[in-house]
Amino acid sequence: MPIIDVRNLHKRYGEKTAVDDVSFSVEEGEIFGILGPNGAGKTTTVECVAGMRPADAGSVSVLGRDPRRDRDEVRELLGVQLQEARLPDRLRTGEALDLYASFYRSPADTGRLLESLGIADKRDTQYRRLSGGQKQRLSIALALVENPRVAVFDELTTGLNPQARRDTWDLVENVRDSGVTVVLVTHFMDEAERLCDRIAVVDSGRIAALDTPAGLVARTDPEQRVTFRAPRDFDEQVLAARPEVASAHRSGHQVRVTGRGNLLHAVTSVLAREHVVAEDLRVERSNLDDAFVALTGRSPEA
Repeated sequence: MPIIDVRNLHKRYGEKTAVDDVSFSVEEGEIFGILGPNGAGKTTTVECVAGMRPADAGSVSVLGRDPRRDRDEVRELLGVQLQEARLPDRLRTGEALDLYASFYRSPADTGRLLESLGIADKRDTQYRRLSGGQKQRLSIALALVENPRVAVFDELTTGLNPQARRDTWDLVENVRDSGVTVVLVTHFMDEAERLCDRIAVVDSGRIAALDTPAGLVARTDPEQRVTFRAPRDFDEQVLAARPEVASAHRSGHQVRVTGRGNLLHAVTSVLAREHVVAEDLRVERSNLDDAFVALTGRSPEA
C-alpha cells in the first residue's frame, strides 16, 4: 500500500481552480517531488494531503487514514514544513522545538535532533538572529520533531545562497536515509533532478507527467549532442556511418554531432580509428528544464 494515495483531487478558490483532477501515489522510502512554477497548485495539493485544507472533490489517504477525518492520527504520522511558515522574531530555537515537541505523544529527542541538523549551538539563539540556512534547518527540525513516517518540505531552499542550498539537499537525503519518506515541493529543476526518485510535474493545477527524472528527460528528448574541436583535415562525415549518429556538422574547427544511444562511445571510437586527437570534447544532454518546456510548452520561470 502506498504511503500517500491521492485520487482525482480538486480544489477551487472562488472562480479559480487551484488543483484540477490530480492523482498520484507516494511509495515508502522515496523522495517524491512535486515540481512546477509558482502558482501551479503545488502547495494547495500538499495542504490537502496534510489535512490543512478540505478538498472539494477526490480522495486523499495517508497510511490508510483520511487526513480530515483522522486528523489527530495523521498529525502524528506526517510532518510538514510550509513555505510561508515563520516564527516570532524573539523566540529561541530551543523554545520553538520544545513547544512543538509538546504537541505530540512521542516526540523526538530535541537535543539529538538539533545536533543531527547542525544547529545545536543555536539552541539559545533568537529566530531573528538565525541565517537563512539555519532557519531552514530549524524548519526541518520542527517537521521531524514528532518522529513522523512522512515529511513534507515546501520550497525548502527558496532564498538560500548556493552553498546553503547544497547543504540543505544533503540534509533532505539524510532524512530519507533515516527511514522517513519525503515529499519535496519545489520549482527548482536542479533540486528535483538531484534529490527526487520520482517527480510529478504540475502545471496550472494538473499533473502534466509523472516519472523518474531520467524518465521525464528521456520521454521528451532522448537526443544527445557531442561537440569537440578537430583538425581541419578531419572529415566529420565519417561519423555519419555510425548508427548512433543522426547528424554531424562543422563550423571551422568546431564539430557538432547529434544522435542517440551510446553516442559518446561511437564518436570516440571513430576518432581513435582515424587517429584524431579531439580537443574540448563535451557531451550535452537534455535536462529537466528541457523536459518541463516540452511537457508544458513554457519555461519553468514563466
